[in-house]
Amino acid sequence: MPTGVALRDVREQLFAAAERVLLRDGPQALTSRAVTDEAGVAKGVLHRHFADFDQFLTELVLDRIQRLLLSEPMLLSAVGTATVAENLTAFLEEIFNSVAVAIVSLITFRDDLRARVRSARGAWGIPLLTEAGAIIREYLSAERDLGRLAPGADVDTLAPMLIGSAHLLYADRGARPPGPDVLERMVAAVLSGVARG
Repeated sequence: MPTGVALRDVREQLFAAAERVLLRDGPQALTSRAVTDEAGVAKGVLHRHFADFDQFLTELVLDRIQRLLLSEPMLLSAVGTATVAENLTAFLEEIFNSVAVAIVSLITFRDDLRARVRSARGAWGIPLLTEAGAIIREYLSAERDLGRLAPGADVDTLAPMLIGSAHLLYADRGARPPGPDVLERMVAAVLSGVARG
C-alpha cells in the first residue's frame, strides 16, 4: 500500500469493501480478513486505522447513518410539491437501496454492534431505520402543517409503519427489489386515511 494515503481514503476504501462483502455474501461472511482481501490491502491496514474489527463495524454504521441524515434537507425541500406518496416513495427507494438493506441486516445480525451504535448515537431502535423514521416523521409533520395530511394524522405512528413496511419489501437480499409502483402502492395504503387531495 502506498505511504501518504489520507486516512479518510483508507477508511472509505475499507468501508466500500465491507459493503461489497455484505451485498455479495451477507453479514455472516463479514470478517476483517474478508474486508481487507476485498479491499486489496494488507490485513494490518484495518488495524492501523481502527482499534479492532468491532470499532471498524461501528464506524461503518455510524458513517452510513451520517450519510442518511444528509438526505433530510432534500426530503423536507419536497414539502408541498408532487404528492406526499410520490415524495415518500422516492425517499424510501433512496434509503432502501441495496447497501442500506445490507447495513440493516448487519445491525440486526450482530447484537453487540447494535448496542454500540445505539450507545454512540444515544438512540433506541434499529440504527439507520430509526434515523430514517425520524426524517419521515419530520416530513409528515410539515405536510400535515401545510394541510396535505389530515390535522389528526398520527405521524409518530405513520413514520415507523412506512419504514417497517418498506423494509419488508426490500429485506430479501436474494430477490429483486420491488418496483416503484409496488412501493408507491404501499405508501398510498399507509397514508390512505390521512392524505388529502
